[in-house]
Amino acid sequence: MNNIIEIKKLTKKYPNFTLGPIDLNIKEGEIIGLIGENGAGKTTLIKSILNILHPEYQSLKIFNQEFASNEDAIKEDIGIVLDNAFFPDSLTALDINNIMQGVYKNWDANLFQDYLKQFSLPKDKKIKELSKGMLKKLEITTSLAHKPKLLILDEPTSGLDPVVRSEVLDIFLNFIQEEDHTIILSTHITSDLEQIADEIIFINDGEIILNEKRDDIFDNYGILKCTIDEFDSINKEDIITYKKNKYNYEILVNNRDKIKKKYKNYVIDKITLEELMVLMLKGEKVC
Repeated sequence: MNNIIEIKKLTKKYPNFTLGPIDLNIKEGEIIGLIGENGAGKTTLIKSILNILHPEYQSLKIFNQEFASNEDAIKEDIGIVLDNAFFPDSLTALDINNIMQGVYKNWDANLFQDYLKQFSLPKDKKIKELSKGMLKKLEITTSLAHKPKLLILDEPTSGLDPVVRSEVLDIFLNFIQEEDHTIILSTHITSDLEQIADEIIFINDGEIILNEKRDDIFDNYGILKCTIDEFDSINKEDIITYKKNKYNYEILVNNRDKIKKKYKNYVIDKITLEELMVLMLKGEKVC
């Protein structure tokens, strides 16, 4: 698979926060999940990739083209949903359709109308009259209607009920069936990523601290549970981080099959992305 995004030494500095330097290659045909706490740098990375924040970098290529010298052409093939960023409240879906026909060469009014029907969205209701969930569905509809090759999404399922979230995820999975299509999806709803992501990028304090295939994460990482008395018997080299509870320890481990053979009398559970985040960020490291 070809790289759809190539980043070398990307940095964005603020008085109290620095993103990077980031080196990152994203291949076409995959769904990339961005996870991390609020303020970790996920949105800063997304807006830096889109050059909204004008970061510094050695190289930033999208579709094998330097973004700075081909920005307008490249953005034709990018669909974007950013958290809390959309059209003025007084516009309707019909207004958006008319506006976007003048923005994107590939805007498909019929496809836009199809998505409105699929999401049960009104054509003539003003944005300010829409619920949060309806607004999010309208944002997603708008991002898809010009037939992009790359979707960059910041909290696209936030505010949606489970049924509609499932419907949206199905749309993303259908979008990715085209081999040259790619999705970058930042979300706090890690269960969504457990369903559809191919790769997970974990950002903390402006740095990428984990970049692995989703399947590798679930195959390799685990939580070893032991009593307080048993903790001292665990080889400290096998402990990534640990959390001490009232009656036991939860220990983050890698290479779960090897750990199972080594510690046959201990419970070693599979891990969720939420548990991985908590243990990596809040767990203690062995001194």
